[in-house]
Amino acid sequence: MIELPEEGAGHVEIEGLVAGYEGARVLDLEGLSIRKGEFLSILGPSGCGKTTLLNCVAGFVQPTAGRIVIDGTDVTDRPPYRRGLGMVFQNYALFPHMTVAGNVAYGLRIRRLGRAERDERVREALRLVGLEGYADRRPRQLSGGQQQRVALARALAIRPAVLLLDEPLSNLDAKLRGEMRVELRAIQRRIGTTMVFVTHDQEEALALSDRVAVMNGGRIEQLGTPDEVYRRPATRFVAQFIGAANVLEGTVADGRLDADGILFDPGPLPLRPGDRAVVAIRPERIRLSTHDQGTDGQGVAGTVGYRAFAGDAWHVEVRLANGRTLTVQVADTGANSADPPGAGSAVVAHWDPADVIVLDTGAGGDTGAGG
Repeated sequence: MIELPEEGAGHVEIEGLVAGYEGARVLDLEGLSIRKGEFLSILGPSGCGKTTLLNCVAGFVQPTAGRIVIDGTDVTDRPPYRRGLGMVFQNYALFPHMTVAGNVAYGLRIRRLGRAERDERVREALRLVGLEGYADRRPRQLSGGQQQRVALARALAIRPAVLLLDEPLSNLDAKLRGEMRVELRAIQRRIGTTMVFVTHDQEEALALSDRVAVMNGGRIEQLGTPDEVYRRPATRFVAQFIGAANVLEGTVADGRLDADGILFDPGPLPLRPGDRAVVAIRPERIRLSTHDQGTDGQGVAGTVGYRAFAGDAWHVEVRLANGRTLTVQVADTGANSADPPGAGSAVVAHWDPADVIVLDTGAGGDTGAGG
């Protein structure tokens, strides 16, 4: 079984990291602590700095300020090959002229391991990723998923304390991506290696991670468990980037938050008349009923403007009298379940007060919300 190296625990500390290209600052990270043995996903849109962060940790990009400490040792100025890290690239970066075994053994040869130990580690790594019988094949004889496993085996063969993965599943089709998520997480739990996984896919990050760092504009907007960043987003950006959210701004009047005619119970928040607040409601938390059925919670009347079936759910847009649109997701519960009302139907969109996410509050009309 592949084990962590004795000298490495996989604990990473990043402090005051600044990096950029051609004078443009891309990364401005105050700090990030990656725990030993955790699966941390770095999630964010294109250009947010997530790949630059990974490349700084790997040693491929030299930061202009800050420190990277791995297991108590400052590696900021060390070259990549002296950091004890493994790397899996988006395009796999396999050598086409080498066999699978040759590719997996490459890093071991660079480290001048003896032939017997090298062969044993290659066998262990291929067994770990389920490719024991593929050692003599060339990359061109493998499927995309098999090539991805070879790249993973090559990284694991050197027994890194930390494994960095740069969107390694992005070139796979949807079905294979789902399968590889399960396998990758199972491997990580089996060997306990610290893994830092960069992705722009929200579902991927939520499904794989112990924690998720959501990045925007070179900074971390929120760091937390998957359920924390989804259920309790810290900012408007996180609420809208992780999944989908209906974000509304309003003013407190008569004990309720009025967002263009949509009334919310502010709950225990210390809000006074005239204070403003930004709230969000997840589409799957909104229920639809016809006018004559009424509502058992907070809600607003509207008209269905759009309805589409997406396999496991219906996506519905409800147009309100004030011109605003609410996005609603109605789960498909089986062949005998009733479809949601169609386009043109008068409906009431309603929700439970506990499902309203408060993103920001402020007095005197200054919400301070932003992404």
